[in-house]
Amino acid sequence: MIIYIKFMVSLRCKMVVKQELQNLGLHFVNVDLGTVEILEDISQLQRSQLDKNLRRYGLILLDDKRKIIIEKIKSIIVEMVHYSDELPSVNYSDYISEKLGYDYTYLANIFSEVKGMTIQNFIILNKIERVKELLLYDELNLTEISYKLNYSSVAHLSNQFKKVTGLTPSYFKKLKKERFRNLEDL
Repeated sequence: MIIYIKFMVSLRCKMVVKQELQNLGLHFVNVDLGTVEILEDISQLQRSQLDKNLRRYGLILLDDKRKIIIEKIKSIIVEMVHYSDELPSVNYSDYISEKLGYDYTYLANIFSEVKGMTIQNFIILNKIERVKELLLYDELNLTEISYKLNYSSVAHLSNQFKKVTGLTPSYFKKLKKERFRNLEDL
């Protein structure tokens, strides 16, 4: 049986879900971002208790098919941008469509209708969050980051970054350094 969980987007969320399943005596085969495969059927009482326990951590069990599809799309994008070493070499639309087994237009329409933004905008927001993360780690330069996240150029990354954050990547990085410098002066 597969259960779908909203807001399950990190390794910490996976740990919480595993613990709550164990607390209820449920045996899982696989716990992924947004989905859990359990061996046995879950009773209504167990489902209700699991939902109650997960809500304490900001996680919600899903029943609505459209919301489940949206969570799957979001999980694919989060995993693709934040947890993969390389982004797919095919178009994102083809990748998402292939992973979910639905026509991309259908997925895009549902996503836009429910989330109020396009899948492409959601991908951009996630990529910019990843850029911020990589800039803060200070391990890669902007050229390496743009290559890692499949931007056509550093200029394209910089323009998208500024459009989303209002800051250039270099100014964002400078703010981080100043923030740490100010803390050191205390």
